This record gives sequence, structure tokens and C-alpha cells, in this order.
Amino acid sequence: MEKRFERVYKQGAIDVIEIWVDTETGVNYIFHQSGYAGGLTPLLDREGKVVVSPITKS
Repeated sequence: MEKRFERVYKQGAIDVIEIWVDTETGVNYIFHQSGYAGGLTPLLDREGKVVVSPITKS
């Protein structure tokens, strides 16, 4: 079974920022964690539209 979400970017260790891509829809999500708190939201471009990556399935 293929994973639905793929991490494509990671920055930091304690103050973490990650970008995850939904491999079925191409929608990008940004995850931020600081200590024990964290949150996930769709990643938006400068016009406020959701960032969608092309889907490449092999």
C-alpha cells in the first residue's frame, strides 16, 4: 500500500516546519511544530490559492 502523504521539505529540529503533499490530490500542506504544540494547514500562494503539485504516479 502506497503512503497517502509524502514529506517534501523539513526545516528545524525543535521549531519544525514541514511541507507535506497529498499524493492523490497534489494539495500541499504546511506543518509547524514548536515544542509540544503543532498545527497543519493547506499551503497558500501569494494570491491566497491552495498550492497544488503535479501528481506523478509510477
